[in-house]
Amino acid sequence: MLSKFPELFDYTFHFNREMIAKIIENQSVLPERTFQLINHTLNAHQVWNSRILNDKSFGVWEIHSVEELENINETNYKKTLFILDKIDIKQTVKYKTSTGDSFENTIEDILFHIINHSTYHRGQLMMIFRESGIEPILADYIIYKRSF
Repeated sequence: MLSKFPELFDYTFHFNREMIAKIIENQSVLPERTFQLINHTLNAHQVWNSRILNDKSFGVWEIHSVEELENINETNYKKTLFILDKIDIKQTVKYKTSTGDSFENTIEDILFHIINHSTYHRGQLMMIFRESGIEPILADYIIYKRSF
């Protein structure tokens, strides 16, 4: 699975970047929920990276300006690649959730969760695009594989 993670995070980074561009392009017609979801998606990735790296984290529903989103996406991607390169993903991480509950999981499970969580919320964003009269992005993994 380790060898697949860099590719899966390339995919996640790529389609997050496309989503951000589409949101910026159409921000005047998109509902507020769009901005909450894209921020949450990026924030959650940052929070999980921070738990692994023992860094300061965002709030999971913190709102950033649309101009900051691409930088957050890129920083998340680079930090995840650092984790994959420098840390044993079989290692267990102890952390507290945003509600203060304590848990522990392997880095491998956390990394898979980041990918799954991002895909889930991009799907929600695609529905918002469609409901707003905007053509959704074709962001299926297989579409990505055909292109890259």
